[in-house]
Amino acid sequence: MQQDHDTPPPSKRISSIAYFLFLSRWLQLPLYLGLVLAQCVYVYHFWIELSDLIGAVFSNQNALQHVLDMVAVKGVERTEKDLTETAIMLVVLGLIDVVMISNLLIMVIIGGYETFVSRMNLEGHPDQPEWLSHVNASVLKVKLATAIIGISSIHLLKTFINATAYDEKTLIAQTAIHLAFLLSALAIAYCDRIISQTIQHPGEHE
Repeated sequence: MQQDHDTPPPSKRISSIAYFLFLSRWLQLPLYLGLVLAQCVYVYHFWIELSDLIGAVFSNQNALQHVLDMVAVKGVERTEKDLTETAIMLVVLGLIDVVMISNLLIMVIIGGYETFVSRMNLEGHPDQPEWLSHVNASVLKVKLATAIIGISSIHLLKTFINATAYDEKTLIAQTAIHLAFLLSALAIAYCDRIISQTIQHPGEHE
């Protein structure tokens, strides 16, 4: 009797311990739900800063005071009393910083859940993120490292715009930290490339 090749081979029975350990992945669910709450906090913080900026433009004194307090550097006496172009730029960069951190949270929440907890089965959905179709642990690490570099760039730009309020040691330290993030991301991407090539062509690396 000819065996039907379309019939999948019977799967091995999973032991109780292995199945229990496999179920333990759901312990990460509260962590991702907590990040969703953190995302809500960032949305609230974003709208508070944006409303203060709009209020300051229309000469609302309370909003103006809050905006000037946000862009002030601790330990440095603030001399300006009006909304300057530099202050507006610093607030806008702060808003961009919040958006980029929110994007980082989305990548961690969706990518982490898809990779480590359960499939979302979003194939074919019009709103499926482009990067989610080929996400894995290595790709997620590279994307997170890239996002952290973007966030660090925003912080460094804010510092350079208001460079007169910082000492030379602080400027050098922030630049060095940014370069460290950049080198770390390049190292992660390079290691991921080596691992991918090893998996695709295992015989060439023996």
